[in-house]
Amino acid sequence: MATTKVLSVVSEIYPLIKTGGLADVAGALPGALAAEDVEMRTLVPGYPAVMAALAEAEKVEKVFRLKDLFGGPAVVLAGRAKGLDLFVLDAPHLFDRPGNPYHDGDGEDWPDNPFRFAALARVGAEIGFGAIKGFRPDVVHTHDWQAGLTPAYLEYDGRPRPGTVATVHNLAFQGQYPKDMLADLRLPPHAWGVDGVEYYDTIGFLKSALRMSDRVTTVSPTYAAEIRSGEGGMGLSGLLAGRAGVVSGILNGIDTDVWDPAKDPLIAGHYDASTPSSRRTNKSALQKRFGIKVDRRAMVFGVVSRLSWQKGLDMVLEGIETILSVGGQLVLLGSGDRELVDGFRHAAAAHPGRVGVMIGYDESLAHQVQAGSDALLVPSRFEPCGLTQLCALRYGAIPIVTRVGGLADTIIDANEMALEAGVGTGVMFTPPHADMFRAAILRAADLYRDGATWRRLMKNAMRTDVSWRRSAARYAKLYRDLVTERNA
Repeated sequence: MATTKVLSVVSEIYPLIKTGGLADVAGALPGALAAEDVEMRTLVPGYPAVMAALAEAEKVEKVFRLKDLFGGPAVVLAGRAKGLDLFVLDAPHLFDRPGNPYHDGDGEDWPDNPFRFAALARVGAEIGFGAIKGFRPDVVHTHDWQAGLTPAYLEYDGRPRPGTVATVHNLAFQGQYPKDMLADLRLPPHAWGVDGVEYYDTIGFLKSALRMSDRVTTVSPTYAAEIRSGEGGMGLSGLLAGRAGVVSGILNGIDTDVWDPAKDPLIAGHYDASTPSSRRTNKSALQKRFGIKVDRRAMVFGVVSRLSWQKGLDMVLEGIETILSVGGQLVLLGSGDRELVDGFRHAAAAHPGRVGVMIGYDESLAHQVQAGSDALLVPSRFEPCGLTQLCALRYGAIPIVTRVGGLADTIIDANEMALEAGVGTGVMFTPPHADMFRAAILRAADLYRDGATWRRLMKNAMRTDVSWRRSAARYAKLYRDLVTERNA
């Protein structure tokens, strides 16, 4: 069986540039697919952090030039950096900007974002057509709205094209821009229409990918069902329901080499499923780091999250009194909505020694929260997959989650029957209301007080397979089935 060649087109990739779980998936998937005889190369924008990493790469070569790519010249580079095989779109007029890849220092979207990511998609299409000697992909796999125009450029060009797969990591972010940009985005007039890029009288980057890709995936089976419903479809449910035959959900995994409590260099003490009591070293270190009372008996509830309504962090804020009422402590690492940031800072000031808050993101501290917390709070109102609960399972921090999306697919609720069968791995609640969240906190605290039960939950969690093994096999089959179909 011949090696399947896949081009991944994505706007961020760990460990080079990361704002969320999309980068983790993009960074881990190529390595996981190698075991399935899939050669994946990734096209990413040449942000400063990417260019800096590429300068130290094992091999860097210019593979083709573009005289005018939406306002300036560009060069596509090939290289290997941080273990990743990359094509990098070096277009300084579009990507040589500090900080976040999507918005400026004030949190405002860069006004030329439609052209920045249309450029990424346009180059992705050219590579798909074979612009790079020695790498002609069988499949082009795009991620989220930023790469969403790639299938459109492939479709409207008229040349024989590879198969296309579009993955939705979060349907809430869709990339909609004025229709008078159609020509400036170098899309033909006939692209405008319900079967093309038109979406509620705008140009829909994600919509066009969902309409024109041969296959559509999302990052959990439950989320794949939710987005075909009126409530979860966010304006796209009709399109997705109409294409149900090509829509599927494939769970994310995590890089179990990066996330491994037995050898993680970022945590205070190492442990595994056979030695969960060794987590105590990490618990006391975490308490010290967040400036809360070092107390082995106190139940530490951890949060590593974007602070937003979607993530349910308002429920956590409302539930702090319940956490404290059971003798618990709260540590939170995250950034986001100003109102929630101010609320958590106020809570930390009001409860010194019991609530610790750090605003921002710190990769090493995220590992420490996972290793030192007794329970991890993930009360999302919707969650395509979620990675933080997978890391929590790996590290023995019992997840407390809403029964939605990928949370429902990855956590086994420790209800009475699950406890009897010995299979529980977390605490789940529904619907996503503050009173139900508080009830979940009380139930988790009861389980924690029963030391033997809690240790069994920890062992179950840590023995759960959260790797990419099964999911990589599913992606590989999806690619091969698509190639076979198109060849036929």
